[in-house]
Amino acid sequence: MSLWTSLEPASATVDPGSSTRVRLRLRNTGDVVDEYRFEPVGPVAPWTTVEPPTLRLYPGTTGTVELTFAPPRTPDATAGPNPYAIRITPTEHPEATTVPEGNLTITPFTEIRAELVPPVVKGRFRGRPRLAVDNLGNTKLTASLNGADNGDQLAYELRPSNVQIEPGRAAWIDTTLKPRRIIWFGSKERHPYTVSVLRSGTNPLPVEGAYLQRGFLPRWLATLFSVLMALAIAFAMLWFAYKPNFGSKAQEQTVAAGAALPTPSATTLAPAPPTAQATEPATQPAETEAAAGSGSGGGGGGGGGGTSTVTAKPPVDTAATAVNRLGKADPGGRHICYRAFVTSKGWQKPVCDGTIAGTTGQNLPIKDLNIAVYGASGSAASGFLYNPQSTNGQGQWQPKWTAIIADGKDNYIGSTKASDPYLEGFEMNIGSGQICTTGHVHNLGWQDQRCTGARPEHVFTGTYDNSLWLEAVKMTVPAS
Repeated sequence: MSLWTSLEPASATVDPGSSTRVRLRLRNTGDVVDEYRFEPVGPVAPWTTVEPPTLRLYPGTTGTVELTFAPPRTPDATAGPNPYAIRITPTEHPEATTVPEGNLTITPFTEIRAELVPPVVKGRFRGRPRLAVDNLGNTKLTASLNGADNGDQLAYELRPSNVQIEPGRAAWIDTTLKPRRIIWFGSKERHPYTVSVLRSGTNPLPVEGAYLQRGFLPRWLATLFSVLMALAIAFAMLWFAYKPNFGSKAQEQTVAAGAALPTPSATTLAPAPPTAQATEPATQPAETEAAAGSGSGGGGGGGGGGTSTVTAKPPVDTAATAVNRLGKADPGGRHICYRAFVTSKGWQKPVCDGTIAGTTGQNLPIKDLNIAVYGASGSAASGFLYNPQSTNGQGQWQPKWTAIIADGKDNYIGSTKASDPYLEGFEMNIGSGQICTTGHVHNLGWQDQRCTGARPEHVFTGTYDNSLWLEAVKMTVPAS
């Protein structure tokens, strides 16, 4: 080897958001003039600069370059020791590459953000906002949650009440607010409250919201009941005070008329009274006939209803139905099928094994992806979404990965709701073999294809940039 190198110091420490420098000394121990090119490699390479990028040395002379490490204050700057290396390639002898290695320790930092969605909820007996907690630091966040308000007017139920969040991830906490007193009548009441994120050794992070409690019955209905009750009481009082007399004088008039007539004989005083048996036969046949006619008509109507038909909707063609068709035709093969929910267009038909899903050149983001695999031992995934509240120029992850979805089953990433954000990218893995993906990003075009092995390895497709979005994808699961 015709080159001697030394890192001074070999180990360094840096805070995210700041920078530190390491000196690399090298000596040309060969017998010819040579020029050396420097290239950072390793996990911290994106945050490493070398000045100057090339150095020309005469035999026996020594030179120095400066390595500057500037990790960003983001979750990508993983806390703890991070190995790094500098690849040194001589121009005269490119095969004699030297790679001195060092260690860069990135200090941990904690940064969290929390918000209630929505900040104001309405209800009569309960409200159900959701608390989103984002870990923007580079270490795992462990926190508990607590709710409080002035006057203890609300009861709180938080699920879960304790969370552990990995760097760059978020957690959703379902919150149920229950008023301790029900408003039966009257106007709305506003109850401000605070949900606090509690961490050991630090001050709580309060998140303020409001619960707008509605009355069980509106005020106008209570007024109507009061008016009706007053009218009913007034009517009852008038009724009992001025009760009319409905007596009849028909009997008196009959007696008076009878006194003026001659006494009838016994035969005229006892005529046979008409009976129910005498009158019923005259009317019963008509009723029976009508009833029979009615029953016949009802039967005819029922018969007519029985001839109507209902047309069933055809089944939806999803990624699972497409991949199962391929699996039936090729039982020993490996396949992946997928379809995209495109903004303003909706679901596309499923495609498989490297075919394009989505659109290009139309500026239409993908909002949801439907994926299914065959012969790959299932899939799991997580979406990286547009974040309208972003402060670092990046989107945000879905609250958690999907469960591991078995072969031949549908897996969904994202949401089709118009109010939900679109996909900037996604991350996924499979249980066996290899998966390869590539994505078409707005304003950037097609990315290089990325491949990875089986779980726990995973592949990311798309962008972290909050001003861009994913427009199309292609996926394959190559045969082993």
